[in-house]
Amino acid sequence: MLHIVLYQPEIPPNTGNIIRLAANTESTLHLIKPLGFSLDEKQVRRAGLDYFEVNRVKIHDSWEAFLQVAPKGRIFALSTKGTTPYTSAKFARDDMILFGPETRGLPQDIRESLPTEQVLRVPMRRDSRSLNLSNTVAIVLYEALRQLDFAFEE
Repeated sequence: MLHIVLYQPEIPPNTGNIIRLAANTESTLHLIKPLGFSLDEKQVRRAGLDYFEVNRVKIHDSWEAFLQVAPKGRIFALSTKGTTPYTSAKFARDDMILFGPETRGLPQDIRESLPTEQVLRVPMRRDSRSLNLSNTVAIVLYEALRQLDFAFEE
């Protein structure tokens, strides 16, 4: 199983969409506080629809708390500052795919704690700031699932 990790997400509909994505792909979603919203907010529930109750969402009080219980896989971080295309990564079961907050991205110290080849980038125009978080999660997660032959399918 793959793990989606959202570091301090800020926008409820993005997280709701990602909850639904996790439920449909048998991925676990990790949310690292502080969150920019309450999980009870109507927007999160609406975007997550009936998948909200799926027991695939784990909440962690901090980055350090997450690292203490993190799965055994590698961490791949997505950043506009990354130099490795996401398609160059060789994903494995239990890998974690880490995404930063919508307005500021991952902190430099987290990016620099990972090997350069594990800080990935989704190609886009040079003058673009970033892609939508839930779109980026879907792009990278489905590449990882493709490499794993969509193991969740029956």
